[in-house]
Amino acid sequence: MTLKSIDREYLELAIDTAYRNISEGGGPFGAVIACNGHIVARAANMVVPSHDPTAHAEIEAIRQASAQLGTHDLSECVLYASCEPCPMCLGAIYWAGISRVVYASDRHQAASAGFDDEKIYSELALDKDERSIVMERGLRDQGDNVLRKWEEYPDKVRY
Repeated sequence: MTLKSIDREYLELAIDTAYRNISEGGGPFGAVIACNGHIVARAANMVVPSHDPTAHAEIEAIRQASAQLGTHDLSECVLYASCEPCPMCLGAIYWAGISRVVYASDRHQAASAGFDDEKIYSELALDKDERSIVMERGLRDQGDNVLRKWEEYPDKVRY
C-alpha cells in the first residue's frame, strides 16, 4: 500500500516516538493523532514508567487529543500507530469515534516481540461463562435503576 505523504510523515513520527521511548524506559509503541491535517497529540507507551496497564500509546494519545480539542468525539481525527492497536486500544478508538487508523507493524510481529494479544482476542469471542476471568453479576435491580435514571435524564450527552 502506498501512503500519502502526510500519512507517511505522521506514521514515521509515531515510529520515531516508539524508538525514543525504548531508551526512556517505556514500551516500543508510539502514536500520533491528527485532526484536519494538524497533529493534536503524540504519545508513547508508558505502562512501566507510570505503573498503569492502560497507559498504551494510543490511549495516551486519545487522552491528549480529547483534552486538546475539548471533546470526547474524535471522529474528525486519524490515529497513526507504530503497531496495530491491541484490543483495549481498539475499543478506545471505537469509543472516541476515530474512523481511520494507519499503523506500521502488526499484532503478529508484536507477539513475536513478547506482546501477545491473541489471548484477549480469543477470550472476547467466548461467552462470558467460558472466559478465564470469572464474571459474576449482583445487585441487578440497583444497577439497572442507574441506567433507567440515565435514560430519563434530560441533559445527558450521548457517547
